[in-house]
Amino acid sequence: MVKHVVMWTLREEAAGKNKQENAILLKEKLEALPAEIPEILRFEVGLNSNTGEAAYDVVLLSAFKNRDALNAYQNHPKHLEVADFVSLVRDKRAVVDFDI
Repeated sequence: MVKHVVMWTLREEAAGKNKQENAILLKEKLEALPAEIPEILRFEVGLNSNTGEAAYDVVLLSAFKNRDALNAYQNHPKHLEVADFVSLVRDKRAVVDFDI
């Protein structure tokens, strides 16, 4: 199994919305993906409540059967649509993929 963890900080203003509005919209878009992409085994999206300097705004915790399944997810048209939105609103991104 492969765990895929992604964290984003969002711009204060982007795509005509503020950071909080974009965080909520990103969460909604991400949470729609499991219904569209069968390779997803587990999928959890969280909005940050920590106000610390090192905090990120949105986190995705997901799991896939193997790296081929993760690759299929990352190249799925529905995921690519969400990635296009993310590119408009994100400031920073961090990612970790690990095998368990």
